[in-house]
Amino acid sequence: MSTQAPTNEALEIRTIEPIPITERHGRASQLFTIWFGSNIMLLTIATGLLGTLVFELSIPWAIAALALGNLVGGVVMALHAAQGPQMGVPQMLQTRAQFGYQGSLLVVVIVVAMYTAFFASNMVLGGQGLANLTGLNETLSIMVIGAVSAVGAIFGYKVIHAMAGLLSVVAGAVLVLAFVMLLGFVDIPAGTWSAGAFSWAGFMGTVSLAALWQIAYAPYVSDYTRYMPRDTGVRAAFWATYSGSVLGSIIPMIFGAVLGAAFPALDTVGAVREGAGSVGAIVLLVLVLGIVTTNAMNLYCGTLSVLTIGQTLRSSWAPQARARSIVAIAIFAVALGLAQLSKGDFLTNFVNFMLLLLCALVPWTAVNLVDYYLVRHGEYDISALFRADGGVYGRYNVPAIGCYVIGIAVQIPFLSNALYVGPVADALHGVDISWIVGLAVISPLYYFWVRGLSPATQASAPNLAEVEGV
Repeated sequence: MSTQAPTNEALEIRTIEPIPITERHGRASQLFTIWFGSNIMLLTIATGLLGTLVFELSIPWAIAALALGNLVGGVVMALHAAQGPQMGVPQMLQTRAQFGYQGSLLVVVIVVAMYTAFFASNMVLGGQGLANLTGLNETLSIMVIGAVSAVGAIFGYKVIHAMAGLLSVVAGAVLVLAFVMLLGFVDIPAGTWSAGAFSWAGFMGTVSLAALWQIAYAPYVSDYTRYMPRDTGVRAAFWATYSGSVLGSIIPMIFGAVLGAAFPALDTVGAVREGAGSVGAIVLLVLVLGIVTTNAMNLYCGTLSVLTIGQTLRSSWAPQARARSIVAIAIFAVALGLAQLSKGDFLTNFVNFMLLLLCALVPWTAVNLVDYYLVRHGEYDISALFRADGGVYGRYNVPAIGCYVIGIAVQIPFLSNALYVGPVADALHGVDISWIVGLAVISPLYYFWVRGLSPATQASAPNLAEVEGV
């Protein structure tokens, strides 16, 4: 692992190695701003818009579903926040402690694909917004959004925190202004407030999307807490992360739900400009800047995950900032191709991707959280995470891998989306409760499976010397 000296420059030097105690800094309040600011963007509004436009709920029912999904999913997401200060390594590298050194590749590869797709989705919306504002060619606008995001990811942790902190103030104020304009100064079409109706399929579909919005952050939550002091505290990290992410998501999603009912013929960008009236261009500009910040986060964490894969395949490799830059540019190039392919039918592609993603993320997050809080109580051998043989965690951990596969299998009958409707979901008239089933089955299954093993394989003695002594 790297022993290079810390730097006060904006460019982050460290990548996936443990962050030494001497370099830990920051306060829990910074976790509120990074998650509040980064969620106020066009893609969040587009997710809320789906509740009324795609799932055809009335505005009150859409708001209720969006709030419920965020409140529940936020719990899962924020519980990962405490892992960063305690362990000092990226979230997906921690997965080696549950799945084994090489077994972790099963999940890390999926996460790389996930954040590449998120990066592409954000580029599409950001590019459409920039093109709307400037008149630039849409393809060129998409490239600009992606390139600026890549710069943020290359500079890394400090720059991304600073970007989100500034955005939390500016975007928060602009979103309030947008609400004032929409409700007080814009002529909303007649029938907007009475449009739509309740259906269990629509309600649960919207709840699932909102919950996944939060759960999808789980694979990188502790990437943004790993520089925090170890005494940050579980409760402080949880509540700052939870409140920032949930509030930062619910508010723009509600705005999106109203826009979906009011302007169903418009795309997200057009609806925002129409809904914000005379300040529509200003609101859209800030939301585009929000996409740049969030996309920098997506790319940064996708890059750390790729570096984790590389270091898994070659244990002696110690990736540096240059490697992070090269990988970030490579992911940007792949995502750019995906963005061009998906921009024609964005909302349909996005909702199908989100619902399928939920199936793959739920069993991982269940295994990770149960292992951290109930099995090992936050105590891990950090040095073993970097050993080719996995140390006390081994190359493959059968309970974790087994639960992951079972977790996906048990959800399949309950899935309901445009690509596949399982038999149980069909019997429930299209209601998708797959993620609830996945969490309910895998959490106790993993706990009792691991507890049934011999004491030597249940847990390991913590060895934090690698973190404290670097």
